[in-house]
Amino acid sequence: MQKRFLLTFFLSLIVLPAVWGQAKKPTLMVVPSDRFCLSEGYMSTFQVQGTEKSYPDYRQALQKDDELRLVITKMGSIMANRGFPLKDLEQELKSLETQQAEQMVISSRTSGAEIYESPIDRLRRTAKADIILDLDFEIKRQGPEKYISFNLKALDSYTSKQIAGAAGAGKPSTAASADLLLEEAVLSYMDGFNAQLMEHFNNMFDQGREVAITIMTWENAPIDFYSEYTYDGITDELGFLLEDWLAENSVKGRFTTATATESRMKFEQVRIPLYFERRGRQRAMDTRRFVNQLRKFLRQAPFHIESSIHQRGLGEAWLILGEK
Repeated sequence: MQKRFLLTFFLSLIVLPAVWGQAKKPTLMVVPSDRFCLSEGYMSTFQVQGTEKSYPDYRQALQKDDELRLVITKMGSIMANRGFPLKDLEQELKSLETQQAEQMVISSRTSGAEIYESPIDRLRRTAKADIILDLDFEIKRQGPEKYISFNLKALDSYTSKQIAGAAGAGKPSTAASADLLLEEAVLSYMDGFNAQLMEHFNNMFDQGREVAITIMTWENAPIDFYSEYTYDGITDELGFLLEDWLAENSVKGRFTTATATESRMKFEQVRIPLYFERRGRQRAMDTRRFVNQLRKFLRQAPFHIESSIHQRGLGEAWLILGEK
């Protein structure tokens, strides 16, 4: 089937410059697009607050589509050979099913409502792949001729922003096989797609990863963001001292204060480092780890503020002040 010939496409995708050397690289994961799953019938329907919604069923797609499994497995091998780790969709789904089974027993004490997340949100949260490669393709006919159209999007899992894209179609032909049609359709776009990926990767290594942080207070907290403290010889409101901490600990001091009230502060476009050192080894930094550094800072004098962290996906975390 035509999907098998996507291997040619992936070979062209993973040609990376030698400049990366032995540097640690972002992880990627291939996910079939919503449109692909819908056209192939790989969908599941759920009731969400009385409304019926349909979502891609990745488990069904992998169980029924041997070509799709082959493509993902082969791509993992290709990327591993080039030092670029690829999260395996099938293995991540197995882990997700285990967590989902545990989550099903958790419900609200007040209404009995269950925790809800869409499949792609759960996948992004649990898989922790930096980049999602959202892939769609279709063979179309134009009279006796046929051609392939495709759409590939690289999505940053932390911000959900599209960081690279390629879309196009090959020339109609009556004689060319499906693999040749696909090769003709995608190869001319790969240089541009790779360049966009490289630009994003280089930006992350230089400018840090973009995340969002929201800091709030419990309703019984004895402090708010207007409370004043003296830290390092400077007396100011807690909100401004928090901004000072972010300026000192974010990459190149880059962040934006989106909201600043008595009980809530939201920081967007916070650039956090990709790695931190622990016991002499580099480990991947995520939003929760970064916010935990802020939590430890606030526990010290002169603040002595207890707080708790709530992670919301890969790219956002809440810090709630007042108690754990």
